[in-house]
Amino acid sequence: MSDNKVKELQETLGFCTKNGGKTLKIEEIHAADTYCEGYKAFLDDAKTEREAVKAAVVLAEKNGFIPFVPGKKVAPGDKIYLNNRDKALILAVIGEKPLAEGASIAVAHIDSPRLDLKPNPLYEDSELAYFDTHYYGGIKKYQWTATPMALHGVVVKKDGTKVEVKIGEDNTDPVFCITDLLPHLGQEQMKRTASDVVKGEDLNLLIGSRPLPDTDGDNLTKLHILQLLNEKYGITEADFLSAELQIVPAFGARDLGLDRSMIGAYGHDDRVCAYPALTALLENPHPTYTAITVLADKEEIGSDGNTGMQSAFLPYFFEDLAAVSGTTGRQILSRSLCLSADVNAAFDPIYPEVMVKANSCQFNRGVCITKYTGARGKSGTSDASAEYMALIRRLLDQNEVLWQIGELGRVDAGGGGTVAKYIANLNVDTVDLGVPVLSMHAPFEVVSKIDVYMAHRAFSALFSR
Repeated sequence: MSDNKVKELQETLGFCTKNGGKTLKIEEIHAADTYCEGYKAFLDDAKTEREAVKAAVVLAEKNGFIPFVPGKKVAPGDKIYLNNRDKALILAVIGEKPLAEGASIAVAHIDSPRLDLKPNPLYEDSELAYFDTHYYGGIKKYQWTATPMALHGVVVKKDGTKVEVKIGEDNTDPVFCITDLLPHLGQEQMKRTASDVVKGEDLNLLIGSRPLPDTDGDNLTKLHILQLLNEKYGITEADFLSAELQIVPAFGARDLGLDRSMIGAYGHDDRVCAYPALTALLENPHPTYTAITVLADKEEIGSDGNTGMQSAFLPYFFEDLAAVSGTTGRQILSRSLCLSADVNAAFDPIYPEVMVKANSCQFNRGVCITKYTGARGKSGTSDASAEYMALIRRLLDQNEVLWQIGELGRVDAGGGGTVAKYIANLNVDTVDLGVPVLSMHAPFEVVSKIDVYMAHRAFSALFSR
């Protein structure tokens, strides 16, 4: 058999993902780079779920979206959004087809691993002032030491006044950090297992060292911090009890690599899917089927709570839409298609032992379809049907979207979960599709610009069907 015949058979019968850096036209690569400039700006503006909702609403309103009013009829082309407690968001563009024929849904989460302040966080020890923290989501605790950190969030005073806090992002701002032992004195620490090298109760944020001047008494460094906070924000120590304050890395998104082909930043998981799901919706003002993007909270801790995907805020939204559209919420959901927009772990050649390369996603090969997640025996997952997998393959290929397939590591190596099962439990055809990430859940994660752009193209394909 000739070499040409073998090559023809391989292309016809085999399956092989393609590196977009080799196969894409230079114009498409430039389009990816240009698109990612907006994404980097979004990352810097949206380091918490509240900030992500705020940034998304600004973009949506610039594109003609208005708040959804239950009971008010909707018509094709209407652009509406529902803001759930400033921490989750549903955006929809009403399609030409009746809602009874279903919708196109992309669901991403906008929370990321971080450190939260405890309810009573401020204390002093040895004349140093600290914030006591409680980590949020799955992190390697040692990665969060000796790194510049910023303070983000809101404080709600007893009278209901809301004060927004952001310290550490401007070049003129101070930053904070969690200290670590010097190597000279860390021999015993280094004998611990990696999960205990830094313990959860040791993740205390250093925030001050100067006592209140010209004053006698105890805890004067703490008192000095309280004075500074009161002068700037008008808050007292009791106001921490009704605050949501988060510690996040203080640096911004940066191009990574001499070829500038990647982006290094905090919060790619999962804003690297949230932003493309948002922009794809904004750029499709006249969908055939109603197009919906959901930006949810609390995924990193199980999607519980009234802003997480285990709550009823999404089905309630469909019920309200159905009520003004002559159908039922369950009928819309049962005929809808969903892409659960979440990341997967990119194959890392430095740590190949935890992944099977043929069933792992790689940089520059496009979005990753994850048929199922879960742990070990597929525990805690939805598993997309063969029919739905075929539909998504066809949709992506017809729209020339670069894509690949992947699992989250070896069968017994661990695993993870997404919001896919909560959407599927509503009787919606659902599969995970997202961007491959290196160093996932670290303060500095890495993605490929080509893959980010292909995520935008994939969600655009869903909304354009």
